Amino acid sequence: MYFSMITLQKGLSPRDITALTHHNGYQAHQLVWQLFADDVERQRDFIYRYEASNGCPIFHTVSERQPVGDSKIWNIHTKEYKPKLQSGQLLGFTVCANPIRAKREDNGQQKRHDVIMEEKLKLKKEGKDFDMPDIVQTKGLQWLEERADTHGFSIKPSNVRVDGYRQHKFFKKKGNNSISLSTVDFNGILTVTAPDVFIEKCLFKGIGPAKGFGCGLMMVRRV
Repeated sequence: MYFSMITLQKGLSPRDITALTHHNGYQAHQLVWQLFADDVERQRDFIYRYEASNGCPIFHTVSERQPVGDSKIWNIHTKEYKPKLQSGQLLGFTVCANPIRAKREDNGQQKRHDVIMEEKLKLKKEGKDFDMPDIVQTKGLQWLEERADTHGFSIKPSNVRVDGYRQHKFFKKKGNNSISLSTVDFNGILTVTAPDVFIEKCLFKGIGPAKGFGCGLMMVRRV
């Protein structure tokens, strides 16, 4: 596997920077995809995290292949990604995730529910007062805890902050079809419980859905 940091080259014209940076989530996906699109039949084999610095995009990617882009536009730093971890090891982490849960409806079909908005609407319907940051922290943490064991780690509620709840609506360049999703940011300290599982299922494949839109890539550091 490979870990890459991808930024714009210095010296680009303001016009080029504007064309590359004024995009929504779908177009950001397309920008990253172009760096891995060596074959029209290629299926996505990477995850990514999008950040911005002074209005310019920064992409971190974890991929099975090295990204390749126009060297006049992109500055790509790639290294082999071979984490060596031990059970019980503490890691600082940050991840942007799509906090949804699949629930079976009365008609037997499964539907995905935004756990943050679902709780807000529930409390509102019951006529109860609510604090949005508290809902984000509580329900977001619960969502992460439900996935921790199967992804090879554990967390203590006091060591994790959940915030930055956002709702996104993306439009493809062609057509009027839109894609809606929500995201939250997790930051804190975790304990590795199953190193091989954590590396393969969490660091290499990401956690949660919407990976094609920059969700799921967990950045970790030793503490």
